[in-house]
Amino acid sequence: MINIYQILPRLFTNLKGNNIPNGTIEENGCGKMNDLTLSLLKEIRNDGYTHLWLTGLLEHATKTDYSSSGIHRDHPGVVKGQAGSPYAIKDYYDIDPDLAENVSARMNEFESLLQRIHKAGLKLIIDFVPNHVAREYHSDSRPRGIKDLGAEDNIQFGFSQQNNFYYFPGQEFTPQFDAEGYHEYPAKASGNDVFHPSPSKDDWYETVKLNYGVDYLNGRTAFFDPIPDTWFKMRDILLFWAGKGVDGFRCDMAEMVPVEFWGWVLPQVKAKHKNILFIAEVYNPYEYRNYIFNGHFDYLYDKVGTYDILRSITCHRCSASALTGSWQSVDDIRDHMLNFLENHDEQRIASDFFAGNARNAIPALIVSSTLSSSPFMVYAGQELGERGMDQEGFSGKDGRTTLFDYWTVDTLSRRLKGELNEDEKSLYSVYRTLLNLRLKNPALSEDSLRYDLQWLNYDNHTWNPYFHYAYLRQSSDGKETLLIAVNFNDEPASCDINITYHPFGTLQLPKEREYLCKDLLTGNTVKQLFSKEKPFHVELPARSGVIMKIGTK
Repeated sequence: MINIYQILPRLFTNLKGNNIPNGTIEENGCGKMNDLTLSLLKEIRNDGYTHLWLTGLLEHATKTDYSSSGIHRDHPGVVKGQAGSPYAIKDYYDIDPDLAENVSARMNEFESLLQRIHKAGLKLIIDFVPNHVAREYHSDSRPRGIKDLGAEDNIQFGFSQQNNFYYFPGQEFTPQFDAEGYHEYPAKASGNDVFHPSPSKDDWYETVKLNYGVDYLNGRTAFFDPIPDTWFKMRDILLFWAGKGVDGFRCDMAEMVPVEFWGWVLPQVKAKHKNILFIAEVYNPYEYRNYIFNGHFDYLYDKVGTYDILRSITCHRCSASALTGSWQSVDDIRDHMLNFLENHDEQRIASDFFAGNARNAIPALIVSSTLSSSPFMVYAGQELGERGMDQEGFSGKDGRTTLFDYWTVDTLSRRLKGELNEDEKSLYSVYRTLLNLRLKNPALSEDSLRYDLQWLNYDNHTWNPYFHYAYLRQSSDGKETLLIAVNFNDEPASCDINITYHPFGTLQLPKEREYLCKDLLTGNTVKQLFSKEKPFHVELPARSGVIMKIGTK
């Protein structure tokens, strides 16, 4: 069972609180690796998390000047925000200096952090950004014998199988905005597959596309024999961090990299590091099985599916019954899907652009975390109802917490200072309860049996399939059975859920009789008849649900 907590360390422990739009690191402050103390990490473990995904660990382009520490200063014209994007990697072999108290000892500080993470009983996931790098990428920390990306490229060719980048020979980089005098000749293709020298301000103009042997300029023809040079360089990077003791990689925009590369590199890394995890950011459902079975990924984002459907249901844009088709479409690979309701790319639940109030998504939270035993992920602040409605600088008021600016996140800072209000403490408790239930209850933690009860209740006058959803989860040994029911409506509901003959014949359900049943969310108990002849009664609070354990000891 895997529960992932995503943290942007730059923001997570920053308590300065000035919050000047477009403020510098001196003005607004920055969280440090050393702030993630052993006691704080143990608290995160006790919250029910097994893995920590630290976003922005690797050195990336920034407007902050670290030239006094021997780090090349980035041109501000190709950096987004004061802090820069964590996905514009400047050196794959180094730690971001923003996160270090002693910049010259930043790798030592990272290694100490990794030791604390493991001592706290957590595992560490870091980003692997394989599709693109910062426009001024240069590794000054690469191991001896490793050649830098682009160092041996033949810039006379737009495409060459052994080049690391794509070029536009004879053409200057001419973005459709003022890049403050930045010069690049010949121009390189931008990270979001912009194969001309003039990206717009809405493109990933701060990055350049890496070449894995696909000629995008001539019908995406693949040249994989002999193996392209980029493949070897990226393998070396993965092995470097795995050798440091990193436990997994979240692979950014994995589907923008040929699946053949993943099928080549992942088995090699796993052969040397048996238990290492690979998570793919993949959005095309038609490619899911390709990246699992041919790319050898352990887990894929279930974004175009569970996330999108739950968001629509929460916002009352579609029926709760749509969940059935969603999970059925990936049922054969359900153990490989990673569920979430927030991450750094998505809008905050409590923002004006999503649910407006974090509690409105509690039914979605219950479903996303209990519908299967696949990994579940939480973005720091989500469990506190962080709204993401600040206008930080480069990041506008868009319902997301900034990736590009130095900032103090209100809920996170008040959590660390012990200043949460009662509503925030209550929401935090819901998350903590659910995450620990996933770890401790066999019917949720195992590759257990599941039975969708929705189809048995369409004609049920107490059941509104637009707002209500229910299913059974059962441990593989049949000793624990849970009935999970949620209500996406703003009004409470008194429901009688039909179970009938079919699930009794399919699952190893308890004998038909009256049981003392316990709602694992609240601890409340009630005597209930569990039978195929008579419906199972539940009281569903508004925008919430129940997890009823059938029979308690």
